[in-house]
Amino acid sequence: MMNGIIVKAISSFYYVDCSDTIYECKARGNFRKTGISPVVGDNVSFTVSDSGYAVIEEILPRKSFLERPTVANIEKIVIVSSYTCPEPNALLIDRLISCSVYNNIEPIIVFNKSDMGDFSKWYDIYSRSGFKTFVISVKDNIGIDLLKAEISDSFCAFAGNSGVGKSSVINSIFGDLSLKTGEVSLKLGRGRHTTRHTELFKTASGGYIADTPGFSSFESVGDLYDYKMHLAETFPEFSPYVDNCRFTSCTHTCEKGCGVLDAVENGMIQKSRHESYVTILNELKSVKEWDRKKI
Repeated sequence: MMNGIIVKAISSFYYVDCSDTIYECKARGNFRKTGISPVVGDNVSFTVSDSGYAVIEEILPRKSFLERPTVANIEKIVIVSSYTCPEPNALLIDRLISCSVYNNIEPIIVFNKSDMGDFSKWYDIYSRSGFKTFVISVKDNIGIDLLKAEISDSFCAFAGNSGVGKSSVINSIFGDLSLKTGEVSLKLGRGRHTTRHTELFKTASGGYIADTPGFSSFESVGDLYDYKMHLAETFPEFSPYVDNCRFTSCTHTCEKGCGVLDAVENGMIQKSRHESYVTILNELKSVKEWDRKKI
């Protein structure tokens, strides 16, 4: 029995990295009975027969799990925006942050293409909200070393609109990966999707980078009612102020005596962040406890 991590899954084949050797594996049929199937990022135990036939026998406990894109055990999500084509979208960034926090994954905020404009306003919003925030330029090689130091030994995924330069950022940090990149379509204002499946790339520092199919938000919160009930907790900068609310049932949207609203008014919580919270909460209004939906 050997242990390794699934770095790629295509059809019914799983490619497991074990001691810098990649094994092509099949999965035991009994996984279908449990309702849990191996996914990219899973730490697994597998056996190899004398004939070289490899079989995944067990999926080891997961630290985190995202349903779409399907990947397990991510430690950090690098949320990439660019200055133009498309320009930063606060609601999109905040959705990704919220879903990351909900799934116990650390969000890292990256603004790429600083050669095209001033990101100081955006940097201020997210750094003041308590998130690690980087302003970089792949073109001019600005800020790349700092970002590399942050993620190189971690298991990370990249998120954001197509065209913001996710693959270019990865290639600038780990040039030997040679990920495909797509030209930005000026007509559509977004990039062509160049990644067709989730795949992990091992870094020189022992971490992994997940290159995932293009998407604009994670559809991975699972139980929407539970997500709704804990939404305020996925905005960590709210936490110092919630105990100041007059009512324990405060939704932090319009109530009198709300500590969160007072903090927004006093500039302690960024206004755009609170606006995103209210928008997401309103979208979840129809989700009831007896109607536990899944995305």
